[in-house]
Amino acid sequence: MRGLGSWDTKVTVTTPEDIGRLTIEILLERPRIANEVVYVASDTLSYRELGDLVDKVMGRRFRRELLTIDMLVAELARHPENGMARYRLGFARGDGMWWDKAGTYNAVRRIPTTDTKAWLQQNQQR
Repeated sequence: MRGLGSWDTKVTVTTPEDIGRLTIEILLERPRIANEVVYVASDTLSYRELGDLVDKVMGRRFRRELLTIDMLVAELARHPENGMARYRLGFARGDGMWWDKAGTYNAVRRIPTTDTKAWLQQNQQR
């Protein structure tokens, strides 16, 4: 498992199925939602919490590697055309990559989503 930035950096995660389902709900919302950002989330957790959860659900400890901002900046400098390097650096900085689930569209409307633990349990055989 790799953490980006620090083990305390947070990330918001949502399954593609939940994103699709919630997008339809948002599009059908009346009165219509327009000209505003709408947040959805299944979970918001730190890389440390994510690693601990993966270890617990899978029943074994996975190796962890922290990619610091300095490491990621150096990697991007070596390969400025690498889109994945830019993506990882953005997540490592943490700005705009997570939000409090309590204020999301789905949480406010009590629309259930698949949290990280449930997703791991459903997909651990893959």
